[in-house]
Amino acid sequence: MSAGPGPATPIVLTCGESAGIGPDLCIGIAQAARSLPLVCLADLELLRARAAMLRLACRFEQYSPAAPPTCAAGALAVLHLPLGRAAVAGRLDTGNAPWVLRLIDRAVEGCRRGEFAAMVTAPVQKSVIIEAGMAFTGHTEYLAQLCGVPLPVMLLVAGRLRVALATTHLPLRAVPEAITREGLLGVLSVLGAGLRRPFGIARPRIGVCGLNPHAGESGHLGSEEQQVIEPALRAARELGLDVHGPIPADTLFVPRNLEPFDAVLAMYHDQGLPVLKHAGFGHAVNVTLGLPIIRTSVDHGTALDLAGTGRADVGSLEAAIALAAELAAHAA
Repeated sequence: MSAGPGPATPIVLTCGESAGIGPDLCIGIAQAARSLPLVCLADLELLRARAAMLRLACRFEQYSPAAPPTCAAGALAVLHLPLGRAAVAGRLDTGNAPWVLRLIDRAVEGCRRGEFAAMVTAPVQKSVIIEAGMAFTGHTEYLAQLCGVPLPVMLLVAGRLRVALATTHLPLRAVPEAITREGLLGVLSVLGAGLRRPFGIARPRIGVCGLNPHAGESGHLGSEEQQVIEPALRAARELGLDVHGPIPADTLFVPRNLEPFDAVLAMYHDQGLPVLKHAGFGHAVNVTLGLPIIRTSVDHGTALDLAGTGRADVGSLEAAIALAAELAAHAA
């Protein structure tokens, strides 16, 4: 990843759930030299303890906005935010849930005031945050609330394959009612704007999945395509968006049919993400569009069973940092 000429504004990395593999990934990413400065938001003692478990040497430097963060191999600049309680690898603790959200809050604050060029997030454990008594449906929704954005859009990227979601973390039975003409038009507008900037695609072409098998089979397998999706696509075209569909998902995701499109809009989480994760798991990136800041994340969860074992793969985090740098350069 290239920072371009001159001093670069650092990217901020939140280490996520303290009991998961987030701290492992932060230490792992520090093992190689970087061309772009990176600041990790974490508890210093947590990182030191996890590095010892992993038997990885890492020099932790206190981050100061007045000095450029280290890019050296085996070193990591850390903005220290102390844990509520000492963390144990693999063991969730509701007492540390507020700390996880403080990391996100601080990263957003720094991005919004220009201290950081973009934020990259390691995975969080939604269940433990909810059990701690806080309403939380995921990073995407929480970031939107912090930034005052009514409609964030989740986009997963694996190489040239980009899959956005019309609905995110909903029970399957709730999906049809959540898909409305106005909602789809809003998602398509955010997706189109995000593909133009910061992705830099001048006129993005978007393929849109149907909701039902065979895209409803002319109404015989469901009416949502005729009553909701098609009118939303007509309205999107009137706004100048290059959208195509509704196309049956099993047809659209055939490689030759994907070729003309810069992105696919899937109607629900498990319609689009299994395809993307099959194509690029471990190297895919989650991007939140519609925010006033750039945010990318890994494509996997907290992997509590791998925490502290040395078996966590840094590939998705590497990809998330590289894409954050690329998007920040486009947006500059």
